[in-house]
Amino acid sequence: KELTKDAKKVSSDTEHLVLMQRLVARLNDGHAAVRPGPNGAGVEPPAAWTEEQRGPGLFLCQVGKKYYVKNAWSAATDVGISAGMEILALDDLPMKKWVPQRLAELRDLQSFSTDQHALFWLLHRGMAKPTGATLSVEFKDLEGKKHKRSLTYRKASLVPEGPAYTPADYESLGDSVRVGHTAAGHGYVHFRRTGDKVLEELDAALAKLGNVPGLVLDFRGNSGGGCDHDAFEARFVLPGHELPRLARPPLASQGEHAYGGPLVVIVDGTTVSAGETTSGMFKEDGRGYMIGESPTAGMSSQKTTIDLPSGLFQLYVSTGSNRSSFNGGQGIEGLGVAPQETVAFDPADLAAGVDTLIRRADELLADFPQKDVRYDPRDAGWEAP
Repeated sequence: KELTKDAKKVSSDTEHLVLMQRLVARLNDGHAAVRPGPNGAGVEPPAAWTEEQRGPGLFLCQVGKKYYVKNAWSAATDVGISAGMEILALDDLPMKKWVPQRLAELRDLQSFSTDQHALFWLLHRGMAKPTGATLSVEFKDLEGKKHKRSLTYRKASLVPEGPAYTPADYESLGDSVRVGHTAAGHGYVHFRRTGDKVLEELDAALAKLGNVPGLVLDFRGNSGGGCDHDAFEARFVLPGHELPRLARPPLASQGEHAYGGPLVVIVDGTTVSAGETTSGMFKEDGRGYMIGESPTAGMSSQKTTIDLPSGLFQLYVSTGSNRSSFNGGQGIEGLGVAPQETVAFDPADLAAGVDTLIRRADELLADFPQKDVRYDPRDAGWEAP
């Protein structure tokens, strides 16, 4: 009803494009988009859509009903903002008002598959403005004193990296995979995306780490992609053994450096699309224990393109969920993959340069919750170093 009413006011192809984008935003489908049709090459988007957007130099996280700085750099640190500080207001609106108002603005034009998908987008990308714009920030410093500052946007990225802090020996092995060791000496692999060479990079990571006493697989910030899922998971089955799976045939080992020890998987609402299928199978197949701030984004589906009669636009929309066996047969789309243990950031950890979820993964690997994970490394012939 709302959009039919608004359609009567449309007087140009550009306004028609905006209306169509608002339409797909209401599908709650993170992949949904309006694309040019054969007659739509000349349709100009609104100027605001093409203006380059930057970040304020800070990402946020929610802890209970409060919001804290997860990362700070660039313009934010210029005005004294640092990780672990509580944000009280943005642009003169207290956070209890700013968050729902900004979410409503975003959701009018952009489709999000789930509430956590929208919230994590907001906390990382939702403060976007053009270079030179300003943002009023009211915050509490680490001693609890209140401050109000205005920061000016520079060229800070809007793209969440994933972890709040990375291991000291963290290094990139390519487009998708980063590797290092946690503070407790466990292996750490961060899957930044699921690119074409992810299996090759994963093999290199496992070779570099060797037979560590435990392994953390961090999928936060994973922007998706695609790979052979069985081949990916098979890197975590020892040669000569198989991983029994509830909904699919047993999985035999693949890769020259397959790892058979305990796994802790980390996710959140920035884990999208192929990042959800690859991380979720470790939980669903009983191969690892999953923790996270929230379920994954719930944005993992099969898609189709619908040609519209005018020829101006096409609609790109989801038609069904990927991994229909997940979540008791409900799939991923619109739900996400929920962690077995929800872990919020500790502001004191953030202030001290510690990623709470990686710290918690270390604790779990030191005293692994084997009763909650079907796969037992000892039964598969794995021996701790």
